[in-house]
Amino acid sequence: MTELQKACEIAIRDCMGARKGESVLVVCDTEKHEIGYELYLAAIRLGHPAIYSEMEPLEVNGQEPPAAIAELMKKFDVVLCPTHRSLTHTQARRDASATGVRVATFPGITVDIMVRGLNADYNRISERTLNLKAYMDKAKSARVTSEKGTDISFSLEGRDAYASKGLFHKKGESGNLPTGEAFIAPVEGTANGVFVVDGSFAGLGLLQDADIKLTVEKGFVTKIEGGEPAEKLSAIMAKVGGDAYNIAEFGIGTNDSARLSGLILEDEKVMGTIHIAVGDNIGFGGKVKVPLHLDGVVKEPDVWLDDKQIMKKGKFTIEV
Repeated sequence: MTELQKACEIAIRDCMGARKGESVLVVCDTEKHEIGYELYLAAIRLGHPAIYSEMEPLEVNGQEPPAAIAELMKKFDVVLCPTHRSLTHTQARRDASATGVRVATFPGITVDIMVRGLNADYNRISERTLNLKAYMDKAKSARVTSEKGTDISFSLEGRDAYASKGLFHKKGESGNLPTGEAFIAPVEGTANGVFVVDGSFAGLGLLQDADIKLTVEKGFVTKIEGGEPAEKLSAIMAKVGGDAYNIAEFGIGTNDSARLSGLILEDEKVMGTIHIAVGDNIGFGGKVKVPLHLDGVVKEPDVWLDDKQIMKKGKFTIEV
């Protein structure tokens, strides 16, 4: 058995907890055919009734899949989505989850990341992520700074955090694979300051030549600076406009096996980083629904929840 085949079986058997007789749907696109079809074959090997579906790649993260696929997603026990663009923040995924389907999304997944990420210690990652979620649940505000110039704060009051812990065994649970992050939707209109993305940005990859500086006022990005990467990001966001500029998410990576690779699926999970996303957050406690969700990764941050510092230069200062 190849390493990819092993990773696919781990995803279905261990991470999704697929039980005897449960049905599995793989939603793939032509860019991720190799991984998608191996997931389908793994489901068959493990004895599950399974269907493989393939579509053309979508244009942006958060774009809805074809209506026929969205409808199909509600008819299975487990749905696996290895796609070029993310289906995580789509109505199709939310509707499937609402009916009790367990959904794993693998946006931008590569064979290397699949093999590396799915062989992590998910019991430890789950424990760490749930502990961090508990801290975030209690906090009314957060502040993030970094040596590169990040200094942004926002309210978390009344918002619950989410734990993408890699074990999705209960009805309606969903998240990325590979995974490992605790995340929350800041209260709309409360984010102010600057965040400097020096790790990677969804849709752009690793930021090796120039960081991207985003200025935020009253919950919206008002300025994007940083040469060619900033120009590309501006063009992506301008195409959607309006609520695409909303500060949608604050997340903290908890996967100690993840490495910065240029794919946000893995990058936002790297322990020692945080990420701030723009756009849609309706699926995890926010109020903004828009067909775009883009995460920017900040390396070695300092993080405060209320007045308690929980991270210093990317190292946790609390027990997680």
